[in-house]
Amino acid sequence: MEQAWFNPVLRSLADMLGDEYVRAVCSAHRVLVDTADDTLDALTHAKVDFYPKSFQAHLTGLLNKVGTCVVEPSLCNTSDGAGSAKFCEATKTAAAPLSGGGYYRIGEDGQLYLISKSEHYHAPLGHSFPGYHLLDKARALGIPNATHNNTRGHITRLLERELIRTANGLKRDDDAALGRVLDRTGDMRALNRVLNLETGSLAVEAALKMILARFYRIEPHMPTPTYAGRTPVILVMGNEDGGLQANYHGTTILTQMMRGMWPGFHKKLENNNLWKVVPIRPNCIEDLDNAFASYEKGPFKIAGFFHEIIMMNYGARRLTPAFLEHAYKLCETHDVPTVADEIQTCMWSSELYLFRECGLHPTFVAIGKGFPGGQYPASRLLFSAAMDALPQFGALVTNGQEELASLAYLVTMEWAQANSAITSAVGAYYETRLGELAARYPHVINDIDGWHHMTSLRFGDLRQATTFTTELGDRGLDVSAQTYKADCPPVVLTKLPLIADRPVVDFVVECMKQTLARMV
Repeated sequence: MEQAWFNPVLRSLADMLGDEYVRAVCSAHRVLVDTADDTLDALTHAKVDFYPKSFQAHLTGLLNKVGTCVVEPSLCNTSDGAGSAKFCEATKTAAAPLSGGGYYRIGEDGQLYLISKSEHYHAPLGHSFPGYHLLDKARALGIPNATHNNTRGHITRLLERELIRTANGLKRDDDAALGRVLDRTGDMRALNRVLNLETGSLAVEAALKMILARFYRIEPHMPTPTYAGRTPVILVMGNEDGGLQANYHGTTILTQMMRGMWPGFHKKLENNNLWKVVPIRPNCIEDLDNAFASYEKGPFKIAGFFHEIIMMNYGARRLTPAFLEHAYKLCETHDVPTVADEIQTCMWSSELYLFRECGLHPTFVAIGKGFPGGQYPASRLLFSAAMDALPQFGALVTNGQEELASLAYLVTMEWAQANSAITSAVGAYYETRLGELAARYPHVINDIDGWHHMTSLRFGDLRQATTFTTELGDRGLDVSAQTYKADCPPVVLTKLPLIADRPVVDFVVECMKQTLARMV
């Protein structure tokens, strides 16, 4: 196995947040806590090695222990909890964490697990990432996490500008270019505003609110909306058979309706012409053309196009560049906002956002999960000023402006940008290796889908997929098949952390190869 070191990233709080700011923090901290100057200097100016080579090497050395018991005795007397029936039914206490480090988790059963899905997509830098020690330093300085939308702190405001900079592909410190982007108010293709929220569900719902605000007043005193009196039609990604269940944009009621839940409630809304949801089959340009021909006239108006780029809740189906280009061209022609839901893909792209690699210019981009690295629940909605119609309490989350959560974003982004070329190469290597695996076992694996670190294996039937998943789970690899969706393709999902190197890829592929050899 070939070892390749990631680029070193060493930063202090002053490096990340600016000397002037940390000096002001220290002055304020002295008023509240009697702290020596040398202690303050260590907290603000001592550099943290984000991912030391010694840590990376230690993690590699543990690969041969994956799937074995490394803690004796394992935890026997564990709490039953008081969860809901369905949560308790799905819970696997043996794999629940005792501790985590890097791309590993040690479960309550004492076994070493490889987090092959990045802990359900929100730990791109694994567990106990050393770079997050900067959060401990900020906390020791008394930088408060709790704040509110009318007291958004320096770190959160700094992050907002960094998100807009990176989303627009601007160079660091090019304040003039950033200023020009921020000043664009009428262009739906310009991402230049940020809403700070806590979950992906709320980020996507905020986009939906702004879209519906073009049809319905949010508050009675507001001006008549642009498309008042017409029925808003929401385009979403559907199943291969044209059903709604393939998309997933959160757990609020309206976004659940967009994927086929609450059918009775939904039907009453549609029957009364309050709104309509139209599914588009994956990569089906004909469906797009038919939708625009049918609903860009008369009482209807297409209100928005919601999509992921990798449909992680539908077998990791990847939307093709040709399909997305056609969809975006139609939307631009017909004044239709586009919503790129990157809750699950953000951070895994070398550009931080997969929409940039696809050359797209969405009106809204929902991000979360990956950016705060599992340290805090913190989502963001990036959007165009042309859609900035919500009142202050239109999409408000009391804890959405947390300063330490914003710092977690900045730390994750700093390491990812410094290592983008390496992580992109590792992701491409993983995708290639799985492609070779599929070619070697064509009687079991039909194809691969997804992209780079989030490449998936498509099996001939669900029984094979679940057998493969179970056997890999017994070996300590955390992968999954979407057995909860009856119409979902029989696919096994993976999503390796960004800190995974070539030895991790080789280990995972070898485990898969051995499992497949036993299945034939």
